[in-house]
Amino acid sequence: MRIIAGRFKGRTIKFPNSKLVRPTTDKTKESIFNYLVHSVDFDGIKVCDIYAGSGSLGLEALSRGAGEVHFVEKDFHVSKMLQENISSLDAKDECRIFKMEAVKFSKLAEHEKYDLILADPPFFKNDIHQVVEHLLANDFLNDDGLLLIERSIQTKAEDEAAFKCEAFKKLGDSLIYRFGNSEL
Repeated sequence: MRIIAGRFKGRTIKFPNSKLVRPTTDKTKESIFNYLVHSVDFDGIKVCDIYAGSGSLGLEALSRGAGEVHFVEKDFHVSKMLQENISSLDAKDECRIFKMEAVKFSKLAEHEKYDLILADPPFFKNDIHQVVEHLLANDFLNDDGLLLIERSIQTKAEDEAAFKCEAFKKLGDSLIYRFGNSEL
């Protein structure tokens, strides 16, 4: 996997050999960030990458100018590789890893507020529905903040029922859902 643009452009990041992680393809990541570059000013923003895995999405945001990125990853071995990826980019000071389940993170009483939250859960893991509900109810987004979720087309019916909206973008077999305070 590679970083597409910004200060780390072309750098590769390691991907854990784990059934628990499904990487966002470079093509899907490029499409997501092509949308974001027209919607978000990355300069100095605070980003959260939930279900982070290798950190591909959060590290892409950091490369494009984000000031700080928080990663949420519960698996010990996966989070260890994420830490290695952060270290290989010499980005320790700009990154923080929360080693916990996404649902637990989304229920934290004391938390940061984010300009951008990216969530790429395993396709058939439906706790994302609770996570989105908690993130929005617990005010994790700044006023102009944006939350993007990547899901499988195969979970479309369940996702639309839980999210109470349709995907705004289809990328291969992925659907992208968007939430923001300005839309609520």
